[in-house]
Amino acid sequence: MRGVEGEALSLTALLAAVRPIAEEAGRATLAFYGDHAGAREKADGSPVTLADEAAEAVILPALRALTPEIPVVSEEEVAQGIGPARVGARFWLVDPLDGTKEFLSGNGEFTVNIALIEDGRPILGVVVAPALGETYAGADGEAFLTDSAGERRILCRQPPGEGETVVGSRSHGDASAMEAFLQGRNVAAFRAAGSSLKLCLIARGDADLYPRLGTTMEWDIAAGHAVLAAAGGRVTTLDGAPFAYGKPDFRNPHFVAYGAASV
Repeated sequence: MRGVEGEALSLTALLAAVRPIAEEAGRATLAFYGDHAGAREKADGSPVTLADEAAEAVILPALRALTPEIPVVSEEEVAQGIGPARVGARFWLVDPLDGTKEFLSGNGEFTVNIALIEDGRPILGVVVAPALGETYAGADGEAFLTDSAGERRILCRQPPGEGETVVGSRSHGDASAMEAFLQGRNVAAFRAAGSSLKLCLIARGDADLYPRLGTTMEWDIAAGHAVLAAAGGRVTTLDGAPFAYGKPDFRNPHFVAYGAASV
């Protein structure tokens, strides 16, 4: 990876610099967790809270100071009509709080997400679940989870003989479309989860498949995708094509996330 002036940029070093930014943003969200969220609706009808804004206020200046040459696309700025006119081959994708419904419900399954995109692919990602005390980080073919047990490398698993564990959205989704998609597959269990944690469950070897048959935006999944890819998984469109970032409206098609050997 090369910077705009030609200098080599180490993804490992960059990941080490971005992780504490995401973790600080996660701590900022917790100040509003519970009765102080200050939730309201955006123009598209989706909820936003004071926690979204507090996390974004931590992340954006820190990323712009760290890599001033790399544009940043962040969900709440985009909602206000703010953002780079064009993103180019390399840009940051930020979701300061993914899983706002989970945040408001108090179940802890919300995340702070930072991803670096290069040539349409997520090459670095950090996902922080502050209420759960979990940080997922991935780049350069290695993915890690840090929690109360310490830091350890994570990998996608081979699906067990009894069948796949399928993960799906806790607050969104089309049950009939999911049932139709899964027909003919050897499914042992279904697990509901919120936010980008669904991708992280596959990355850590706790699930095997995540079909998303509904609307998402690029910032919703880019960091989790980066962690999953570093752990040996992949994300494709429904027809198996590679999943690309940097679309003009940042809107995703339906997609499927796979573990190591799920097809």
